[in-house]
Amino acid sequence: MDVNAFQEWVKDYYEARGWSELDIFIRIGFLTEETGEVARAIRALEIGRDRPDEIVGTYAENKQELIEELGDVLGNVIVIANKYDISIEDIFKSHQEKLLKRYK
Repeated sequence: MDVNAFQEWVKDYYEARGWSELDIFIRIGFLTEETGEVARAIRALEIGRDRPDEIVGTYAENKQELIEELGDVLGNVIVIANKYDISIEDIFKSHQEKLLKRYK
């Protein structure tokens, strides 16, 4: 799936669930929460969690968890981009141009 198709899918899916109608500051809170879950997934992959109340997953299970959490972050970023009518493709291009200019 290309990035534009995925952005459109997220738009349609989140709108159908009513998730796109949430206040932008609530959405930022969700993005922050999901970013923390990415950090937790990376910790599980890299050094483990060392929690007796949690089942230790395999590397493959922990990696899948990271994939899912990164998807949640991406979904929230796309909802924010959609709110301000910004294409993900434009974000990619702008980011690339900024870095190439900064680190010639």
